Amino acid sequence: MIILASKSAARTSVLGAAGVPFETHVAGVDEAAVKVGLLAEGHGPREVADALAELKAIKVSRARPEALVIGADQTLDLDGALFDKVETLDEARDRLRLLRGKTHKLHSAVVVARGGEAIWREIPPAKLTMRDVSDAFIDRYLATHGEGILGSVGCYQLENEGVQLFSRIEGDYFTILGLPLMGLFDFLRLHGELDA
Repeated sequence: MIILASKSAARTSVLGAAGVPFETHVAGVDEAAVKVGLLAEGHGPREVADALAELKAIKVSRARPEALVIGADQTLDLDGALFDKVETLDEARDRLRLLRGKTHKLHSAVVVARGGEAIWREIPPAKLTMRDVSDAFIDRYLATHGEGILGSVGCYQLENEGVQLFSRIEGDYFTILGLPLMGLFDFLRLHGELDA
């Protein structure tokens, strides 16, 4: 049995579209408090993503020890600084203006736990370079896609015209969506959860 420890509609959609049978169970982790603590200890965006993915997987795995529990988290790293999701379209506009003309990283951590312990992890990076997009394009993009964009830490979605924001993308598509699948699928096949 596979459980996705996430309330993310994007992760649920990605895993479901790939034909993987799974249940969802929200971990109920206070992500903001964990981030504050980790950053205060000097951890960077990559480590924060890893720690949050592990925490989610382990918390649900303790309640469902027989299952393979997938925890995932993604952080946006611009010049070593971690950026969280924004709450308003005005903040989204500011985020896109900040990112334009620059290269940022997305750290997408995925951890699998069983019996309350992490047994596998992967944190593939992705690097995205945003072109020097105009204010008019940003305004039209936000008007077209509205508050749905707020679910993305970068305030863009590659699965729609958000791909037009970029001049260069290095990394796996599913890593950018927040749930790296290739290594995860290999692991699930080894454990008999997916057909070989």
